[in-house]
Amino acid sequence: LAVGIILVAINPYKQLPIYGDAIIHAYSGQNMGDMDPHIFAVAEEAYKQMARNNKNQSIIVSGESGAGKTVSARYTMRYFATVSKSSRNAHVEDKVLASNPITEAVGNAKTTRNDNSSRFGKYTEISFDQSYQIIGANMRTYLLEKSRVVFQSENERNYHIFYQLCASAMQPEYEHLKLGRSQENNLLFT
Repeated sequence: LAVGIILVAINPYKQLPIYGDAIIHAYSGQNMGDMDPHIFAVAEEAYKQMARNNKNQSIIVSGESGAGKTVSARYTMRYFATVSKSSRNAHVEDKVLASNPITEAVGNAKTTRNDNSSRFGKYTEISFDQSYQIIGANMRTYLLEKSRVVFQSENERNYHIFYQLCASAMQPEYEHLKLGRSQENNLLFT
């Protein structure tokens, strides 16, 4: 087991002009160390090692709540889609991330530090064909914080899906669930 590059990134909590297509093309094909440290440099090195050595690669994105892990993963997928020319095929990264709102509704909750905090881990496996174009992806979740269903600390909330279902309680397709207001239902869990 070998450990490659380690990049420490800080979430600026605002959009910066350092993730566009021009920057992707600037990092594409470059050697590690020739350019400034960047998530695209990490992605380029993994892509190059996969193509050169025909071996699977892993990029681990970790950090605290609100650190920008989901955004970093999205930029990495966009980089792969662009440099592999997969982006011409109806934005592959958009298709891969299309399940994200559903995953977040079921696995994200309001905490004291973040209104949309992931309360689970996510593993995304991106598949490439022989010409190193993205052909699909598989996303798995793990370590779901199950205790949040029955208990939330002060100023925190249950999973978003709970409130979304309660807000839809009067819709005919949800009548059989006998949901009421979230404040009423939340009392059942405490």
